[in-house]
Amino acid sequence: MSIEMALRSHTVEPSRLVYGAWCHASEKQIGEGDICASYSADRIGMGQPIRKPFRYAGELWVCVGTGPSGAEAYRLVHPSLYGGIARSYHDRCRDGDRARGDPAGFYDGIIVRHAGRELVMAGPPVMFVAGEEAQLSLF
Repeated sequence: MSIEMALRSHTVEPSRLVYGAWCHASEKQIGEGDICASYSADRIGMGQPIRKPFRYAGELWVCVGTGPSGAEAYRLVHPSLYGGIARSYHDRCRDGDRARGDPAGFYDGIIVRHAGRELVMAGPPVMFVAGEEAQLSLF
């Protein structure tokens, strides 16, 4: 079984997972969905602030991987709400195979920065997949 199949998943509107297209005239990505736009694994590894997180079910999330089956993301929480030991990406990498095999996910407990504040990535990761999101009844 692949890692993606083992992850809990949430179905979201397909437009949230669109990669968009690079516009040479404006030198920016156009038409990108908010989940894909939050992709920040490259920035986390370099110690840079993450891209704008996306909201799902009232919580902030950041994407760490995308592919044909969807996007893998971690919830972002205030450091005081994280129940484990928060650490830097580089400290987590020193854990080697233990970090890669952690049931809470590799990025669990990693401290990131966004909009001038520190947040902690809380696992386990979740897959966001394209489909029709369930609509809550208003009646």
